[in-house]
Parts: sequence; structure tokens; C-alpha cells
Amino acid sequence: MARFTFKLPDIGEGISEAEIVAWHVAVGDRIEEDQQIADMMTDKATVEMESPVSGVVVELAGEVGDQVSIGAALVVIETEGDLSAEEAPALAPVTTELKAAPPSAEQTEVAEQYGAENPGVRGGAPSPLPLAGGDGGGPVPQTQSSPAKTALPPPTPPASGRGVEKILASPAVRARATDLGIDLADVKTDGDRVRHADLDAYLRYGSGEGYHAPHASRARADEPIKVIGMRRKIAENMQAAKRHIPHFTYVDEIDVTALEAMRADLNDNRGSRPKLTMLPLLIAAICKAIPDFPMINARYDDEGGVVTRHGAVHLGMATQTPAGLMVPVIRDAQDRNVWQLASEIGRLAEAARTGKAKVEELSGSTLTITSLGPLGGIATTPVINRPEVAIIGPNKIVERPVFVGDEIVRAKLMNLSISCDHRVVDGWDAASFVQLLKKYLETPVLLFAD
Repeated sequence: MARFTFKLPDIGEGISEAEIVAWHVAVGDRIEEDQQIADMMTDKATVEMESPVSGVVVELAGEVGDQVSIGAALVVIETEGDLSAEEAPALAPVTTELKAAPPSAEQTEVAEQYGAENPGVRGGAPSPLPLAGGDGGGPVPQTQSSPAKTALPPPTPPASGRGVEKILASPAVRARATDLGIDLADVKTDGDRVRHADLDAYLRYGSGEGYHAPHASRARADEPIKVIGMRRKIAENMQAAKRHIPHFTYVDEIDVTALEAMRADLNDNRGSRPKLTMLPLLIAAICKAIPDFPMINARYDDEGGVVTRHGAVHLGMATQTPAGLMVPVIRDAQDRNVWQLASEIGRLAEAARTGKAKVEELSGSTLTITSLGPLGGIATTPVINRPEVAIIGPNKIVERPVFVGDEIVRAKLMNLSISCDHRVVDGWDAASFVQLLKKYLETPVLLFAD
């Protein structure tokens, strides 16, 4: 018998450690070669670790949530024979797994207008935007309450014919009323005494009037949830962004009536091409405006004191999944037309939801766009995806009457938010950039002009 120490391999460029998000084996388990033993979370993805040998697990590196350094022991396996670390089979290639659930029917409806990047904007979650890397850690447990049963309104108990000065009831009824906190004088009955049936009628009627039994608490039990995996990465990134970046947010209202009409016409004549949402058109406008405002499409190195203005627009697309917020990246968005953008948006969103997004598809963005779709309110103040210096957030489209000359017409209006790093972007530049976006979106034919 010999002991083989399985060390955490190098699972990505620049990765120095990984977090244990799930164990698939326990001490004493017999495992086979290539059997999955653990899920390890890096900055961008979850990696499945497989055993290179068969044997019995005798030691694990730690508990779920612990960090393990690259090259450190992850699992110790007792093998048959005299197998040494040098003689062990080569490690099988690790596979990236970004675990997420398939979209619901409601998520699909949300994506219909605002784009596939928001399949399930949770009341929640998700989380605004940014920043999340790819997920793969176990989803944070949630407590779901079962749907409340709707009862028909109960009939009003018949009026009592007895005098209030004398209330007759059996000792059992009195004890029950005391336990429920009910004053027998408030209970109506059609006889000469209060019975259990009268208490039942009072409870049915009283519940609609706000009656609440004194000993029946509506509070749910406290549930401690360990912050690990994807949720920990989100927490760390958000904390770092708010600590280091002096944010400011600018919001303006845009009339997208003409844009929505053009989008409908394009979809009616799209043939076999993907259906257009608002997002590809907004990205086209962003890419058209960026050359005049290069400070928006930049990354800031805090330690080096260097701002890099990028010539290509690698647009991060904040995407909500049941496992957490992820930001897949549309590479070279400036070189794609609206149909190509729509196809790439759909592909990346599907990859994120089904756990097939690659690590390289979840990093390297130079600017991020985030949208809550129809859940969006009047305005949002999104958090910058550090080390980027700006993030753009379209809000929901609403119809309102507006003045056009002396006439009142129906218009589709949308507020557009942008948060910027005030160390790099001045307020004037941010406002001017949004005004140029507004020009393109309110006169959408300009999107297709050279």
C-alpha cells in the first residue's frame, strides 16, 4: 500500500489559489481513476477536479469555503502497490463548469424585449450589476415559502340572541378560547351557549379582519448561510469596487419611439436571422460613440497609476443566472452589425445559463452594460466592473404622453444611466457621451450611416 498526494494543479493563468465549493468524496470512500472528487472555484469559473488514481480517500484538504493554494495537497489517496507521485498518471484536463439552471418561461418573456442577457432578473437579484465572474460554486440556499391557499370569504356568523351579561360555554370551549386569546363576548352564536363551531366560525371570520392567534408566530426560523463560491466572489468584487472607485452616476431620458418602430420593422423582415432586442441596437450606438469619448472605454491600474484607453470595445454583458451574476464578454463589438451582435448575445447568455461558458469568455471586458429589463425602475446607479471606469445601465421602457410642438402624443421613453470612475472620467465627458448616445437612439437611422 502507498499514499498518493493529489496536489491542486495550475488551473488558469494568474490563478494562485482556489476555493473549495463542493466535495464529492469523503474520508474512507473508495474512488476510481477519473472519478470527480471536488469542485474548485477560481475568480471566473468552477473547475471539476478528477482523481488520477484509484484507491481510498484518507485525507481532505479542508472544508467547503476554504482556500487551497496551487500546488498544495488537495486529497491524499491510499493506493494499492507502491505508486509514487512521479509514477501517477497524468492529470486529466480539467473542465470548466458554470452551473446554472435553465431559464423559466417568465425569464424568456423578459428576454424578449430587453435581450437574452436577462433571462431571470431576479427580484433580486440580481444583483445589479456587475461584477461577477463565471459561477460554478454551489448556489446559495434559498428558503421558499409555499403558495398561500386562497379561501372563499366565510359567511358572517349569525347574530347572537343571548344577552352579553351572561356567556355560557363549556370548560373545554373556555379553555380553547383562552388559549387562542379570544374574548367569548366577541363570539356570535345562534344558541344559548358558545360552542366549538362558533369559535371555528369566529376564527374564519376574524382572520379576514386581522385576527392573529397570540401563540402563532409568523416569523420564519433564522437560516445561517455560509458565503462561499460565487456569492463570495461577488461580495469581494463589489466591496473592492465601492472602496476604491469614487463613483458618480448620470441619468438622462431618451425617446425610443422611433427606435422601437425600426426594431419591429427589422424583426418583421429578419428572415432566418435572430430576433432583435433593444440590446444590440444600444451596443451599436455605444460602439459608434466610443471613438469620440475614448476615456469611457478604458481600464485603470490603481497600483501602476496608468489608464489604458482601449481601441477595441470588448463589451461585458451582465447576465443574471440562478447561481449568481456573470459577465460574459462580447469581443470586438465595434466590428459586428446588429444581427451579429444579437447572435453573440444569445450564444453567450445561453452558455452562461447552461454552464458552458469558457473562462476566456468571462474576462477581459473594457466596458460593461447592465440591464434589469422591465424590472428596472426610474433609474439605476450600477456599480462599476473594476478595473473598468464606466458601466451603462438602460432602464425599463414606459409609454407616456409628451408634447410635440402644441400636440400631445404617445411616446416610448427610457432612462439611461451611466456610472463612471471620477478619477478618470469627468462629469462633462459622461454627460456629453450620453447625449451622443441619445442622438443615435432617437434618430436610429444614424446607427447605419457611415
